[in-house]
Order: sequence, then structure tokens, then C-alpha cells
Amino acid sequence: MAAPQVITTGLDDPRLEAYRDLTNPDALGARGLFVAEGRLVVDRLVRGGRHLVHSLLLTDTAAAAMAPTLAALDHVTPVFVVPQAVMNGVVGFNIHRGCLGLAARPVTPPFDTQPWAAYRRVVVAEGVNNPDNVGSLFRNAAALGAEAIVLGPGCADPLYRKAIRTSMAATLSLPWVVASAWPDALDVLRAAGLMVIACAPDAGAASLYDVALPARAAVLVGAEGNGLTAAARARADLIVRVPMHGEMDSLNVATAAAVVLSALAGREGAPGG
Repeated sequence: MAAPQVITTGLDDPRLEAYRDLTNPDALGARGLFVAEGRLVVDRLVRGGRHLVHSLLLTDTAAAAMAPTLAALDHVTPVFVVPQAVMNGVVGFNIHRGCLGLAARPVTPPFDTQPWAAYRRVVVAEGVNNPDNVGSLFRNAAALGAEAIVLGPGCADPLYRKAIRTSMAATLSLPWVVASAWPDALDVLRAAGLMVIACAPDAGAASLYDVALPARAAVLVGAEGNGLTAAARARADLIVRVPMHGEMDSLNVATAAAVVLSALAGREGAPGG
């Protein structure tokens, strides 16, 4: 494949205009774009092939280090190579990783078009509005064998740059959909044969380690603090808690999901085993 176009440019170059919206996700979204940040994340964006790459903005140091990534680009994707000071001036703060990429926002597939009957493990989130928590949830879900994530009301955008970075680019590879019909979406998952397991820290919930886990499940988690709504809990087949020791009364939402996913994966044995 031909090497991509590499352009050294200055602070006032109009082709960098979209990068000035880095701290304004609404403006970036209005352009139909999202931003990926950091060398590993941008490399996975380029090599993943799931998103149309608009352009890259790199320091000369990052460009040299990412030569294999650049070789994977098509020859028409612009790569803007600038000094660190110019990059900082364009985006308005210090991008110490020296690496940004813009890509086209995909059209999110409708919830009802997904092959839920074919999935064994799904994560469902309600009201998880912290981008770092959403990113961690995706990272854990991808690592522990979940095949998709369903986002209920009030969840942060998985394509916000902090969510992408925290997920180690899992938000760019793990399929996800938005459930606009809520909590009816949980009934759809149940009808597809997925047992809905709600995670809750309250004493009335069964211990995760005292229940028989199913072969196929949707792990339902809510926002930290408020937790799951009563409507969501009412649609669950099973409500479980992870037993706590000492003074701790709960886990981070992404950690709680990881514990339950690990227990579900454990009933099948280790990957490749």
C-alpha cells in the first residue's frame, strides 16, 4: 500500500480546524467526527478498519515512532506533522502523547437488528454517565468475553475521547447499541434466551457465589451512587451482589461488571482451554 500523504503545517492552517473542537464534543459531533488520542489507540483505530479515518495530527516524534501505523493508511488520508507547540496551540492544551486521529462517527445500528439469540454474554448499562467508567466497562467487557454492550438511558458517549482512551480502544471494536425503548429492551434480551443478571450492592441481593450461573447472560449495571432504577431491577431475572469485606460497601461499576463476567467466563474454563 502506498505511503500516506504527510504534511508539515503551521498553527493557522485551516485544515486543522476540526482539531480545535477537541474539547467541545458537541461541535465535533456536528462535524460527524470523533477523536482518538494516544499512539496505541490511534494505531487500533487505523488497523481496525471499522471507522473511516479523516486525518491524523502528530508531532514529528510520534510520526517517526508510528511509521508502521502510517504505512497501514491509504494514500489519501492526510497526516499533519507539527511541532509539539503547534499541536498544543491548535487543541488548546498539552497533548503530551503527541498523537491524535479524527474519524467519521458511525451510524449506530438499531437495537432490534442485533442477533441477541446468538450472543452468550452481553453487558447492559443504565445511567453510567462517567466517560471513564464507560471506557473501563468496554475494556473489561472486551477482555472477559462479552460480545456486545447495550447502552440504556443516561450513558456517556463511548466515542468521547476519554472513553476511547480508557477503554484502550475497545469502544472502537466491541459492538454497541443504544436501547431507546427502556426498560423494554431487557425483555427483548430475555426473550432471546439471555438471563438478565442485575448487579446491586444491597444486602437483599443474592451473593454472586451462591447462585447457579447460566450459560448465557446479560449483565446489567447502573450508575454509581444511584444504582439501577426500580424499573430496570424489576425486569431482571436475578439480582446479585459481590460480597464486600471491611468497610467497603461497593465496587466501581466497571469492576463489578468484570467480577460477574469473570464468574460467567469461569464456568466455561479459560480461553483456549
